[in-house]
Amino acid sequence: MTSELERIKILEGKITQVVEYINHILSENKKLKQQVNELKSEKKKYEEQAKQASRLDEDIKRYEEERKVIKERIETIIGQIDQLGL
Repeated sequence: MTSELERIKILEGKITQVVEYINHILSENKKLKQQVNELKSEKKKYEEQAKQASRLDEDIKRYEEERKVIKERIETIIGQIDQLGL
């Protein structure tokens, strides 16, 4: 009878260890889910920043082209004024 009680106590101890391990795993899982959500949020933020940088890059290219056109027009006007001899 004593050995059966000892075996039951050993089983109870092992069950307690399993329950503690499961609780630990559940806690870790919760932390990991939170980290995943945070990383998704950061990813979205960085994607938005990349889109904004792309738009700004397009703006810069457009402004450079406009600057080139304006420079050419000014040079044309200066050339026309020079032809007038003023």
